[in-house]
Amino acid sequence: MDLETLRDGDFAKLGEALTAWKGVVDKLKTLEDDARDDLKAKADKANWAGENATVTKEFVTKTVGEFSDAHTQATTIHNILKDTRDELVGYKEELGQALERGRKKNITVVPTGGGGFTVTMLIHPDRAAKGTEVADHSQQDVDHLRDDVQRILGRATESDSSAARVLRTIADQAEVGFSGAKYGDRDAAVDAVEKAEAAAKLIKEKGDEMSPAEFRKLNSTLDSYKNDPLFQEQFARTLGPKGTLEFWADLTDVSSPNDLARTQRDQLGDFQKNLGLTLAGATQSDSPAMRQWENDMVKSAGEQYQTHGSRVYGYQLMSNLMRVGDYDDGFLNKYGDSLVETEKKMRLPGNYWQGLGSPVPKMNFMDGDDFGRDPMTGFMTALSNSPDASTEFFNSKDPQDNAEWVLKERVSFDDTPLADGPNPALEATGKAMFAAVSGVGDPDAPGAEFAAHTPQQNEAMKRSLEYLAATGNDFPSELRDDMARAMGNHGETVHRAMSDPLGSHGLPADQLMEVSKQISRNKDTYGLLTEQMNGAMMADILTEKAHPEDSLDKAGRTVGFLEEARYQATNDEKDGDITDASWKKAWRYHLVGGVLTPLGGGVIGDPLQRGVDAITTAMLQDETNEINDEATANHQETYQRRNHQLHRLADEWYSVNSDWAEDPAHEGYSKSYGVYDTIGAAANDGNKKAEGVAGDQ
Repeated sequence: MDLETLRDGDFAKLGEALTAWKGVVDKLKTLEDDARDDLKAKADKANWAGENATVTKEFVTKTVGEFSDAHTQATTIHNILKDTRDELVGYKEELGQALERGRKKNITVVPTGGGGFTVTMLIHPDRAAKGTEVADHSQQDVDHLRDDVQRILGRATESDSSAARVLRTIADQAEVGFSGAKYGDRDAAVDAVEKAEAAAKLIKEKGDEMSPAEFRKLNSTLDSYKNDPLFQEQFARTLGPKGTLEFWADLTDVSSPNDLARTQRDQLGDFQKNLGLTLAGATQSDSPAMRQWENDMVKSAGEQYQTHGSRVYGYQLMSNLMRVGDYDDGFLNKYGDSLVETEKKMRLPGNYWQGLGSPVPKMNFMDGDDFGRDPMTGFMTALSNSPDASTEFFNSKDPQDNAEWVLKERVSFDDTPLADGPNPALEATGKAMFAAVSGVGDPDAPGAEFAAHTPQQNEAMKRSLEYLAATGNDFPSELRDDMARAMGNHGETVHRAMSDPLGSHGLPADQLMEVSKQISRNKDTYGLLTEQMNGAMMADILTEKAHPEDSLDKAGRTVGFLEEARYQATNDEKDGDITDASWKKAWRYHLVGGVLTPLGGGVIGDPLQRGVDAITTAMLQDETNEINDEATANHQETYQRRNHQLHRLADEWYSVNSDWAEDPAHEGYSKSYGVYDTIGAAANDGNKKAEGVAGDQ
């Protein structure tokens, strides 16, 4: 900012703009409150069905979010403008005071063009009017005035330019809509940008050769600013995709005892998390620069990078930074498509990811056992943190069928060479699959609730069922619990298909039987699936009003279907006993949460949970669930020993439909005998149909 602009500036117009923005803030606050308290509140309470359950409700939710972001952005702009206006007014006053001090000593400043100025005398003694007394001044007075004016102009310039910079950055973050970046004043926004540039500069200049103290300070900075939108984007853009990958490659490899990977080993897990969260937040920006960053990262991930002692792929490096945070959905799918395409070309991914001729270093420090050599582990974890992206990934067939690759064809390898246990990549794949079919990232998270499925989630469920069924006895044990949860999450559809296994009802009965059989190989996952289906059956009993008899019949058939699946798993005549050791252990009870079955609230929420608890407790008493060293080999004997669960289902049905059952027009549903006979017959019928599906008739 030059001398004339600040000296002669009329900041009244900026004040008018500030007043106008305050009006915008107040109006948007009113709209935000109305949208949240009226529009969204009504949407949440509405009984959505069909397209309204997905399209319209989602639109309402997003619209409310846009009002909130609009208010946030308007507030931030107002705060920055106010901060800048107040500072510029203050600098103008300081400049006036400095010039007045100069005038008292017969010196002033004049512009020289190009933004410069010079100090000169107001009145030369030789040209002063007769009798006029001209004040004296020293060279020090001249120097002080020059320095004061330069300091004031410098600060005013910084105030003006930094405000313009952060305002443009905030505006660029949302190409369509509004940014959620929130700052109380300009200094906070400027500080975030400057801290990001300093952190990225340290990495670019020193890399893993920075001192331990510098590394700890860097980690502290990332920890403090990992959720700051301006910091996130400026850091990612300044460091760049290749700079990020090269740094992680060098940092994680060890060539000497003095390397940070040794001296700061206890910090690496936190640093990995902080760096990952920072990059994840950066991808949420819609600025053109970040869209380019994402495209460049996908390209860079396919390249190899030299560490101190080996070469690793960018996928391996970046995927380990994707284990935390909510990455942009579009970026995740571009990255995932590229990763799968690369793996399919490799044919045997494990051979590449474990190194060609030289050992690959440990690249993951958030888990002591998982080395992080398999890039699919981190990527699948990222998908589970971003359910919408996971749904898109599992439904994508172009440039290849992603679900078929990760669920059926992909060859996994041991990435926990120092410990036994489940395969991390398969564990992560199961969680991503559940997110894809349910829209829920972590079903155990506090407050996680069942949400109406979108057509895309239903499609992901069908595809996951198809490909996992095709694996047969090679079904990964790591996916049993996740698939059991998925079937519980789609409990209504699964119950409808199981209770009529020769019909389609959206899910093929043969695929349901095969997957249920594989889940049933483990006692805990069989129990998890059965408990969730108890929830689906109980929900059907509570909601079927037009034809109550149907819910009793369907419950019996589903119990018969599940019993045949368990029998197939533990008494497979073709494959031998394929049960595992878990069947020799005691039962565990799994609390069926609201993510697994639509427990609802108010009307059926509590009765449904009580019914599920009662049915499951009864189920645990059935002798058919206790398998000793010799598994039961006779179908008929097996079916006769599951009466506790059926009796309790019948009791729950009668408690809901007693008036209907006692109506003389409805014979065969008496409390003392009829309901038990009906559900038992339905279960036997379900057994026989399930045997046919399994190929045992």
